[in-house]
Amino acid sequence: MNNNKIICSIIIVSIFVSLISLPINTKAKTIKEFEREVEKYTKELEEKKNQVETNEEEILKIKKRISTIENQIDEAELEITKLQTEIDESILEIEQKSAESKKILEYYQISNGDNIYLEYAFGATSITDMIYRLSVIEQLTDYNDKIMKELESLIEKNKEQQVKLTEKQADLEKMKNDLIEEKLRIDADSAAIKDGMPGIEEQIKAAKAQVEYYKDLGCGENEDIQACQYRIEQENNTSTSFPSTNGFYRPIEHGYITQWYTGCKYFDTRINSCTGHIGIDIGSSDKSIDVYPIAPGYVTATYYDNAGALVVKIKHKYNGRYIYSTYAHQRTFAVRVGQYVSPYTTIGKMGSTGNSSGPHVHLEITSCDWKSEGGGCFWRTYAEFSTMNPANYVSFPSRWSNR
Repeated sequence: MNNNKIICSIIIVSIFVSLISLPINTKAKTIKEFEREVEKYTKELEEKKNQVETNEEEILKIKKRISTIENQIDEAELEITKLQTEIDESILEIEQKSAESKKILEYYQISNGDNIYLEYAFGATSITDMIYRLSVIEQLTDYNDKIMKELESLIEKNKEQQVKLTEKQADLEKMKNDLIEEKLRIDADSAAIKDGMPGIEEQIKAAKAQVEYYKDLGCGENEDIQACQYRIEQENNTSTSFPSTNGFYRPIEHGYITQWYTGCKYFDTRINSCTGHIGIDIGSSDKSIDVYPIAPGYVTATYYDNAGALVVKIKHKYNGRYIYSTYAHQRTFAVRVGQYVSPYTTIGKMGSTGNSSGPHVHLEITSCDWKSEGGGCFWRTYAEFSTMNPANYVSFPSRWSNR
């Protein structure tokens, strides 16, 4: 008798340990609470939508500024070309005038200094010749001085143009740097908008549809939404068509883990997404291997997300609650919404659709779902609070060759 009691106690403890070892968010939520949550997050999303529109207007302004800067760059480059041409012409003129001055001085043989001028003047044979020679000397001296002043002026102008050229080059460089910064800002803004997965309109539509689903189902205002679904199933005798999950299978026949679950470390409202990894990524040597459900259930959604990833969602019954599994980045669909699937039903092929660096299966297990009818949560709640580590439910060795 005592042995039987001990055995029963061990069995009860084992069952209890197995239940707590597989954590699941069992916090009850009434339709009223869910509706308030939907209203709250819908309002936040509407505000975000307005911010996105404002951001897009700002992007248009930035693009106009970029266009203006590009025009200024073009004008600056033309001016630089013009300055360089003037410098080249000035240098050529200096060389020409220097050669001309040298020829004149050589012609009159007065290039050796002032003494030659005196010898030339005192070599006159008469007063008239003296006056003539002094006049020639004066003219030559004035002409030479004029040429040298012109040369000095051209040299100075050349230096000023070189300074202007350097300044223009510096201005041009600054314009280019400003342009790069503006483009980086646009890229960052665009990425933030694009990475807001799923889309705002899609989230609002899905959330409102879920509220209507529970109302149409006949759930009481203060009734737990999952308990309501169970109640409706019992009343309609449909619960037997939804078998409970007794165990979990790996989603592919052979493979390995490429990225483990970290959970939502921080929900970034700017991009409307989590930092962290809310699922497990599974790879295989067979890049188009069949993908299977981790447990029996019903397909609740098949769609492409905003990044183009092909997604399948399945609803399971586990420990008296509903849980959901999500399979992303598939290459093909092989199921439809509402279809019953067993762990041996092919739901698609592993692929690399959407934001993916290579073929793999992204598996999520959650206590609610934002996309499925009756999933019972909003996108933010789904991503931030409902995800669970798939490794707590499915056994994942370093590598495997069976399910």
